[in-house]
Order: sequence, then C-alpha cells, then structure tokens
Amino acid sequence: MTGLRVGVDIGGTFTDLSVLDAAGVVAVGKVLTTHREPARAVAEGLVEVFSRAGLDFGDVEQLVHGTTLVTNALIERKGARTALLATAGFRDVLEMRREHRYELYDLRLELPEPLVPRYLRFDVPERILADGTVHTRLDEDYVARLGRELDARGIDAVAVCFLHSFTDPGHERRAAEVLARVAPRLRVALSSDVVPEIREFERTSTTVANVYVQDLAQRYLADLARRLHDLGVRPAPHIMLSHGGIATVETAGKYPIRILESGPAGGALAATAFGTGAGEPDLLAFDMGGTTAKLCLVADGAPLVTHEFEVGREYRLLPGSGLPVKVPVTDMIEIGVGGGSIARVNSLGLLTVGPDSAGSEPGPVCYGRGGTEPTVTDADLLLGYLDPAYFLGGGMALDVEAAREAVRSKIAEPLGVGVEEAAWGIHTSVNEDMANAARVHAVERGKDPAKLPMYTFGGAGPVHGAGVARALGAPTVVAPPAAGVLSALGFLTAPLAFDFVRSARAAVLDLSWADVDALFAEMEAEGAALLRESGVDGAGATHARVAEMRYAGQGYEIRVPVRATAGTWPDALIADFTDGYRSLYRRSGPPVAVEVLNWRVVSSAPAPEVSLRLKESASGSWRGGTRPAYFPDAGGFVDTTVVDRYRLRPGDQVDGPAIVQERESTVVVPPAARCVVRADASLEVSW
Repeated sequence: MTGLRVGVDIGGTFTDLSVLDAAGVVAVGKVLTTHREPARAVAEGLVEVFSRAGLDFGDVEQLVHGTTLVTNALIERKGARTALLATAGFRDVLEMRREHRYELYDLRLELPEPLVPRYLRFDVPERILADGTVHTRLDEDYVARLGRELDARGIDAVAVCFLHSFTDPGHERRAAEVLARVAPRLRVALSSDVVPEIREFERTSTTVANVYVQDLAQRYLADLARRLHDLGVRPAPHIMLSHGGIATVETAGKYPIRILESGPAGGALAATAFGTGAGEPDLLAFDMGGTTAKLCLVADGAPLVTHEFEVGREYRLLPGSGLPVKVPVTDMIEIGVGGGSIARVNSLGLLTVGPDSAGSEPGPVCYGRGGTEPTVTDADLLLGYLDPAYFLGGGMALDVEAAREAVRSKIAEPLGVGVEEAAWGIHTSVNEDMANAARVHAVERGKDPAKLPMYTFGGAGPVHGAGVARALGAPTVVAPPAAGVLSALGFLTAPLAFDFVRSARAAVLDLSWADVDALFAEMEAEGAALLRESGVDGAGATHARVAEMRYAGQGYEIRVPVRATAGTWPDALIADFTDGYRSLYRRSGPPVAVEVLNWRVVSSAPAPEVSLRLKESASGSWRGGTRPAYFPDAGGFVDTTVVDRYRLRPGDQVDGPAIVQERESTVVVPPAARCVVRADASLEVSW
C-alpha cells in the first residue's frame, strides 16, 4: 500500500496515531505517553499500529507530528539556563510586566516567576529610537566581556531584546555576531527574528521562552527523526504549528515557541473539515484528553487565530496571570480538566476537580499503575460509561474495584454520600466547569454557544460531550469518526505555512498604496522562499494579507484582512476595519483617525487533499447487548444499549440511553436523546 500519511500527537497522558491513504483512515492507535523519552512512545505506537494493520513503513510519504513538549517545559521550568541582554534600563521588563493586577482585590496575588532570574538579566549600553534613529551606539566591548563571562559561568542560552529592534535590528544582529565570536557555544535568540513587533514585555517574554526551550526541542526533534529513520520512514517529519500550518523540523527547531499549541490545533482543523463538509461552517470544537480540555470557535470554516497567548497561568481563567507568548496560535480556551484530572474534597468540604492530573505516570487508579487519587476516568468507569474489558480495544484492562475504593475513601465518605453519587458529582462538575468556560469564551468573541453545534473529540471528549453541550444549551453534539485520535488526523489536513509580521505604526490616510504593497511584497518573498526550500512550487503558494488596526488612542487592535488594491486604497481598508469593529463591539468607534500597528502575511502551500472517512469494516448488527449505566434523570442505574461503533452505517439511529464504543473513545447518549449516523460516519447526538 503506497501513499500513506501518518499523524502523531503526543498528549499529557496518551500519544495518538493515525494513518491515512487516498481513500480514508487505514488505522488509528493510542498508547501511553513516555514522558522521559517522548519519541519512544511514538516509535512503539507506530510499530503496534503498522503491525496490526499490516502496513509497511516504506510506504509512508508524509508524517506530521504535534507535541506538548514545549508547553510542558515552560510550565515545569525544564529549559536551559538563560540570560537576557536588554537595552540599558529595561532589564526588569520581565518582572515589571504591564503593572496590571489581573485580580484587583487579591492581596496575595501570584505571578509566574520570570524564566530568567534578575542576576542573569543585563543592561547593555545601546539605544535606538522608535523612528530608527541611533541614540546610543552599541557598546560592543561590553557585549564581548559579558559573553565571555556567561560562557565561563556555564550559561547555555542568551536572549537579546533591544528597544525598538523591530524598527531597526542592527544592534541586535551586531550583538549576536560579537557573542558568536567570543562564545560560540552559546545559543542566541534575537527578538527581531523571533517576534519583530511592538510591545516590549510580550516581545521580550516570547524571545526568552523561545531560546529557553530551543535546545530541548532540537534534541527531541533529532531523536524523533532518528527513531523514525530506524523504523524505515523515509521522509523527514513535518511539525504542526500552533496556528494550524505545518513546518519543517529545521524551522520548528529554530522557532520552537511556534509549536507551543500544536496538538490542539490539529483537532480544531479536523473538526473544521467535518463541519464544513456537513454544511456547518460555524461550530464549537471541544477536545478533552487525559490532562486538559480545550474549546475552540470555528467561524466561516476556519478556526479563530490569536496572537496573544499565555503559558502556565496561576489562575487558569484569568488573563494576565501567565507568561505571555506573542505568536500566532489557534484561539482556544484551555481548562485543567481531563480524564486524568484528580478529584478531591477541599478544606471547605467542597468537591473540586483538577487542575492537577495523574497523567500517564502513574495514571488514574483504575489503570493499575500505582495511582492512588481518584480521577475523572475512575468516576466515568464507576458510572458504567467505560467498559473495563474494552478500554483501548481491550489493550488495557481497568480495575473497577480499585477505582471504587479510591472514590469511596477520598470522596464519598468525606461528603457523606454513596459511591455512585460521588462519581456522578465528579462527572457533572467537570461538565459544568467546561460549559461555563466555553460560554465565556464564545460570548467574548461575539458568538452565542446555544446556536452552535459542538464537535467533540479526544479520548474523554465523547464521554462528556452530551453533558457539556446540554449545559451550554447547544442544539447538537457531533463525534466525528476516530474521535479519540482526531487531533492526529487533523494534522494531515494542514498545509505548509509560515507567518510574517512587520510593525510600522501609521495612520491609514498617511500611507500610500505603493509603500503598503512593497511591505507586503517583502514578506511574501520571504514566505515564497521558505516554501521553495521546503519543496513547494511557488506557483501554488497563497499569501494572506492582514492589518492589525485600531482607532488612534486605543490600547489594542483588531485584525482586518487586506483586500484593498491601488484603485480602492485607502477607503476599502477603512471600511473593512469599521465593519469588523462593529461586528465585535456592536457599535461604531470614535470620530478619530484609524491607524495600523502591524502588517502580517501568512504564506501557505496548497492544503493536502485527504479523506478523513473511516473505511467500512465489520458488518452485522451493531447491538452489543446492554450494561447498567448511571443517569440520575432516569432514576440511577438503567439498562443501557451498548453499540459497536464499527458496525454502524450512515442513516442508522440509536435511541438513548446508549453507549457507542470504539477503540479510542466512547460516546455517551443520554436518555431521551437520539444518535444518528451522518453520511460522513459522524455520530450526531440531539435531544
């Protein structure tokens, strides 16, 4: 079998794998993540999946990979010893941040510690003004002495973030040359390369984070490439980027901060593909794995993208409490609840779930790998939603009695309730937490979640999908084929893509079309060159132009597609900005000038033509008997139809209560709900 495409997604608990050919999904798999050697789980999982399906590694023509490695390294502070070189007077920008209190009345407010301690942050004599004028020349002797000292002290990485380098990067580049001459061992990242745009704190934070994880990322990517080569996979892997494109290993290694949210982006892309095919270009994409849950809005057939993201928030729903990273990422809200999230009774006697997780090591109690704290998966098992003999298709037996004892001793007895009631409390608490966060996320972006179908995926997503959707008031919940590994499938729909930005603040009416077009043309030429280096014919490339605009005097801007031409400039751009502003805020802006802060280009290769359909396999009746499952609205445990997902055909209808099982996930259909198989084999649950 030739022309195989492989997607691999490393999560906090499981590593997901998918294999496609020209006709659709050939095989999928899910194995426990090996945290100390993440690439080992990839290799072992591929061997298992290819052996089970009778596939040959020599037939692989593309492999796309996403990982949580960068996110975990930043949260767990497992990066390199890093120093910061800043313009004199600005070394403390990492600590001063924006002088904004994300919780105004919290007297014990906590902020994440900077990745670079103060004794490794240095004021460098130099200064370039906002217009590019050199106010103070770079003291190269100081940089040389500092480079030697850092090298002697065993520092591994240096971030260089000089004031206004997005206007003139000359001083940063010269500093890098000096460091390379006196201390070639040091890794050096320049803010003018990593994030050449305005806003000093975010630019510095992003550059520091990039070089902080660079060595770790490059060693991991090299290990992955080596293991794949040893298996017989000939093409070099591509790496999923956070905004929904893919890049080469070399680009990902140079800018590892751009793969920060690579896994969740894949799920959003796959949900978008299924939604668009079903005539639902606007939807909610809900991903719940073993460690976290993510929700993304899809509008007009594309996931929303933002250029503001935070890692390691002290308070998960409060912007400003984490480390800011200014790179393009799929716009989603992440909640610290997944299948492995730990449930406990807090000091106030209340049930809480997460954000800490048992992960894969040791995992939930029912895994039998040494876990002692009850988790969401343990609760779902006790409620009858999971089959202890068919978890991962029977590849992992679950210990029901161990889960029962953990929930009884740690939750039920302290609360004075029965085990099943405690398990239901864990299950429904998670549903409500996710629904509340999703509601806020949607409303803040001008969308009503009650009017959008919710597409659910991830190992735990289909188990909780109906509960979350009903709490939101969403009309339907849809579980696409192979929902348990949908992120890995979504990777294979992504094109090669690169994002470029230039900061050039100016009033729109002060700009000529010739200047604007020249700026865009410069970025498009860079994009075309990178695509050619990656083997993409420049004739098939597309370049999307975007302006980040605001009314003069405002602190933040909105993104506006640039469709203007020489004949319609500048009226068309101002009109598009006005329409976008009114759509977001339901009002017109003040009678002041409109200005542009940043100009962006996304250069993309053509999207691959792939089918995400599951190939029909088993035939016969889809009924697999019944088992008791817990539904309080129906009076507790009721006989529930068990359905073999692989025997369902388009048009089949399953009335609730029912549980639809497949190897990597389980869809729960509550009483009074019905499940219909769509033409694309997705399961639509409505009530």
